[in-house]
Amino acid sequence: MKKLGFYIVLPFIYGISLLPFFIFYGLADFVFVLLYFVIGYRKKVVYQNLKNSFPDKSHKELKQIERRFYRYLVDLILETFKTLTISKKEAIKRCAFTDDTLSLFKKLADEKKSCIIVMGHFGNWEWAGNTFSLMNKQQLYVIYHPLTNPYFDKLMYDMRTRFGTKLYAMKDTMREMIKNRQEVNATAFIADQTPAPENAYWTTFLHQDTPVFWGTEKIAQKLNYPIVYVTVNRVKRGYYKVHAEVLVENPKDTKEGEISELHTRKLEHDIRHQPEIWLWSHRRWKHKRPA
Repeated sequence: MKKLGFYIVLPFIYGISLLPFFIFYGLADFVFVLLYFVIGYRKKVVYQNLKNSFPDKSHKELKQIERRFYRYLVDLILETFKTLTISKKEAIKRCAFTDDTLSLFKKLADEKKSCIIVMGHFGNWEWAGNTFSLMNKQQLYVIYHPLTNPYFDKLMYDMRTRFGTKLYAMKDTMREMIKNRQEVNATAFIADQTPAPENAYWTTFLHQDTPVFWGTEKIAQKLNYPIVYVTVNRVKRGYYKVHAEVLVENPKDTKEGEISELHTRKLEHDIRHQPEIWLWSHRRWKHKRPA
């Protein structure tokens, strides 16, 4: 059944990917109406997340952000499909790295320093990964969760690796990073996923008790790779600008929780600046802080 469903949907995914952008975003507008007004996908979750995160905003302001988020969510999903067929030239044009960011990664590569990239589900992280592999010397590794449907998992794998990016299954991250220590590379951690509450670092994020994965911090301290924080801002519809800065030069010299606090505060700042392009439909706060 999984195989049948995949092969029924696959031609539509490729068809969407091949559309010229002016038709592509017209389709996105139509899908937005269905998702927001007809289906109402996770609207209660999104609104509650927004309300808890921005207690100073009015109901009207929250609904405006909610609506802009759903428009963006549809764009993000369809833009991910675009990865199947987008050209290298178009990928670089639509998700550009700032000159300072390119210089930063060049400097690390020239110094033969591998690094850890930390970022959130903010902006189009899928496009940013592709552009990184086209524009920088380092081999990029992205940590991912395999999908339960093996056919869609293979499709996502192919999309993410099309321009040279490689993937680590989350459970294999540490072992694979140690195995590849002789290579100059960058490993990207998406830091705003939801860990088990009993094995997490707890902090306050957007006015709420929030668990954060220890993995980024612990691996960085063990390998002592510089930590680079990456922001993917949307400039306008279909165009992004990637900015990076070194967050920590020597992780082994940091105190417990310091790295987790630093990247959490950076992401919080980004979300406050452009709230509609963060993944509000994610059940980020489903766990409570242990007593």
